[in-house]
Amino acid sequence: MSLMLKLSTLTVATTLLLSAEFNLENYVKNDLVRNPNVKVESVKILEKRDIKNHPDWKIYMFVMSLNVKGKKDRYPETIFVNEKEGLTSMSLYDFKNHQPIGKDIRPKVTDAYYQDSHLIAGNKDAKHKIVVFSDPQCPFCIQNVPGIYKDVKAHPDKFALYYYHMPLIRIHPVSNTLTKVMEVLQKEGKIDDAMKMYKLKISPSERNEDKILAEVKKQLNIDVKKEDINKPEIKEQIKKDMNMGIDVMLKGTPTVYVDGKFDPDVTSYKKFLKK
Repeated sequence: MSLMLKLSTLTVATTLLLSAEFNLENYVKNDLVRNPNVKVESVKILEKRDIKNHPDWKIYMFVMSLNVKGKKDRYPETIFVNEKEGLTSMSLYDFKNHQPIGKDIRPKVTDAYYQDSHLIAGNKDAKHKIVVFSDPQCPFCIQNVPGIYKDVKAHPDKFALYYYHMPLIRIHPVSNTLTKVMEVLQKEGKIDDAMKMYKLKISPSERNEDKILAEVKKQLNIDVKKEDINKPEIKEQIKKDMNMGIDVMLKGTPTVYVDGKFDPDVTSYKKFLKK
C-alpha cells in the first residue's frame, strides 16, 4: 500500500557512476528521471543519514516535486550513495542477514508535527509524544489506532497523541468522505465521535457521499452535513496532512512515530505504560 511513485513510470538506472562530488538535485534531474514527459521542478532533501555497519554508504531521503504532463505532485524517495566509489543504488540488500538495508529508516519528525490543532488525546506537556498517520478504513489502522487513542486517553500524564489524516483513496475510496467527516468533528472538538469512524461498517469502495453520511448517522448516530465536509478549509487541511506525511516518507498506514522516531512495530509506546 505504498504511496510512492512507481519508478517503472520513469527511466531509472539502479547503479550509476557519479562525479567526484554528489549533488542530489542534479542527479535526480539528469540521471534518475529521464522520462521526457516528466519535469522535475524541485528536490527537497529531508534527511541524509549514515548506515549502520556500512560506513561507505549513506542514505538520502528526499521529496521530488514533479510535473507529469501538467499534473503536479510530490513523491518521496530514497537513494543510497557511496561517494567513495562514485556509486548510487535505489536499494541495497544484505544477503548475509537476508533483508533489505534501510527498510525501516525514516526521517525524524520535527516539532512542526506537534501542533495543538492535531492533538487529539493526552497532554501536550507529557514526556512522550506519539504521531499517527492513519486511514479509518485501513484494516491495520482499525486494529491498532483506536487502541492507541484509548491508551493515551487513559494515561494523559504520560502521552500526547497527534493525529494526521492519510486516506488511501485508491484502495479505500470511502475514506475520502470519512476523513472529511473526522476533520469536521475534530474542529468541533468531538474527538470521540471522530474516532468512531473506525467502527463504521461500509464498503471500502463506496463513493456516494449521501450514502456514506446516511450510514454514519444510522450506525453511529452522528449527523454531519454534506456542505460541511466539502468546505474548502476541510479539504485544505487534509491536503496539508497528506503533505506532512510525504515529508516523513510515509509508505502506508498506520505510520506511527514515538518521541520523534519511526516505530515499525506501531505499539512500542506500550513499554512506557509500565513505568
